[in-house]
Amino acid sequence: MTDATAPMSTGVSKTPVEFLNAIKGKAVLVRLNSGVDYRGILACLDGYMNIAMEQTEEYVNGQLKNKYGDAFIRGNNG
Repeated sequence: MTDATAPMSTGVSKTPVEFLNAIKGKAVLVRLNSGVDYRGILACLDGYMNIAMEQTEEYVNGQLKNKYGDAFIRGNNG
């Protein structure tokens, strides 16, 4: 998951939790292992990397396939 609007390196060291809290409410791109991309606003996430997004768009091979109001992506961190 990346913040679609932030520079890749800010020079400021943050823990992963601090980084994830800082990007809540911002535009993000989530790429699944299958290669499918989801772009939208990060609403919330948990320790298992379950991700809730708003204004979500689904891209397959770079092509817009679907638009969702809200989307939930199930994580698997265990």
